[in-house]
Amino acid sequence: MPSRERTVATFRAAIRRMSPYVPGEQPRAGTRLIKLNTNENPYPPSPRTRRALADGADLLRLYPAPHADDLVAEAARLYRVPREMIIAGNGSDELLAMIFRAVLDPGDRVAYPTPTYSLYDTLAEIEEARVVRVPWCEDFSLPLDKLARARARLTIVCSPNSPSGTWTPSPRLAALASRIAPRLLVIDEAYVDFAAGHALDLARRHHNVIVLRSLSKSFSLAGMRLGLGFAQPEIIEQLIKVKDSYNLSRIAIAVGAQALRDAAWMRRNVERVVATRARTEANLRKLGFEVPPSQANFVMARMPGRDLAPLVGDLRKRGILVRYFATPGLRDAMRISIGTPTEMSALIDALRSLMASRDSKRELKRRR
Repeated sequence: MPSRERTVATFRAAIRRMSPYVPGEQPRAGTRLIKLNTNENPYPPSPRTRRALADGADLLRLYPAPHADDLVAEAARLYRVPREMIIAGNGSDELLAMIFRAVLDPGDRVAYPTPTYSLYDTLAEIEEARVVRVPWCEDFSLPLDKLARARARLTIVCSPNSPSGTWTPSPRLAALASRIAPRLLVIDEAYVDFAAGHALDLARRHHNVIVLRSLSKSFSLAGMRLGLGFAQPEIIEQLIKVKDSYNLSRIAIAVGAQALRDAAWMRRNVERVVATRARTEANLRKLGFEVPPSQANFVMARMPGRDLAPLVGDLRKRGILVRYFATPGLRDAMRISIGTPTEMSALIDALRSLMASRDSKRELKRRR
């Protein structure tokens, strides 16, 4: 029988070398934790989506529409974009994977400002692409000139960005799209419903722009895995070639369509999250954290030069999960999803207690 090593050796060398993307901790059902680590919406999806889910059993016998027609039709209506400019995915992550697969040959350059969504690195490794990492400006504004000079076949800007929560205004993105044309610019707007503006109009005006959206965050459908891509029809036609035949289930299509029909419900929940976000930013700053102004459903809390892993671990012991990135440039930061006001109060109380305890221990050690 072949050895395990010889079996593994049959995989591509790039796959054997790479590390997998590591998502945030997902506790077992029933575990009592305040979960502020994966940017989920603390409020339920709309009643229409729940009714569609309850009725979904009748849909299971048949294959779904290959192009998620009902979902795409509702997206076209809501966002005032022609249907032929829309593609639906199993979350915006699948759409990203489709773009990488369709655009990049081994050795091609892909560029994005960092730190950002770490899945981009994983997708680049799968395609054996060369990554050009361009640091954000100190204030997390877009390093437009450096990105343009990278001359990458594919450029990605996450806006609002994860983990910083900062947003890039549309005119800056338009300028970048013009500078790099005809090469592609992907604007990853997974969190944009929590922001002051969006860049969807750039997909209408530029032939090299793809705008990605997700229903996971603002529409409270993280467990349903629904994403939308907007671009010129000639781009959509190419992406369809690498799409799985039936990439969305009939239930997901039905639930997603109802969610888009009930966008007013989403907007009310977004307003609640944004209000809680503002209070959370203010309270974190009072505790001594640096907090970039967020336009997402999370905030980044930073203490420059201090590794926050112990603090994140202590929060975990108190039943509160936040996201820590053990990577250079982010060890002094934690990303905190915005939960309910009660959950955020519990977080602030825990941080205040933990930091006071640590300060007391330092003072006692100093006196000795």
